Amino acid sequence: MHAVTDATGRPIRFFMTTGEVSDYTGAAAMLSSLPTADWLLADRGYDADWFRDALKDKGIRACIPGRKSRGKVVRYDKRRYKRRNRIKIMFGRLKDWRRVATRYDRCPKVFLSAIALAATVLFWL
Repeated sequence: MHAVTDATGRPIRFFMTTGEVSDYTGAAAMLSSLPTADWLLADRGYDADWFRDALKDKGIRACIPGRKSRGKVVRYDKRRYKRRNRIKIMFGRLKDWRRVATRYDRCPKVFLSAIALAATVLFWL
């Protein structure tokens, strides 16, 4: 599950991938639908030169730490990166919904619909 949130941690967009798919796949799929923003906070899984270049072309500064296997050290704002906990809190709130946390739905469309319903409620709370 890949998500885009606003600065307060409210969910805006979701993209679902299959089980063991790299975060690059989700990043590529959501790149065109990113809202206008000054910064993008993401974890190490989204660290790729092409993703950083695409964000720079959109006028978005990336705050993504480099992968541990990366040869060249990537600088990022560590204070700003600590705000990424808002995204983790959003996922935690989604998991308060039993249907989302246990994933009873086998069909990805039905599961994504349940997430959309939970996210709609979270957005307004």
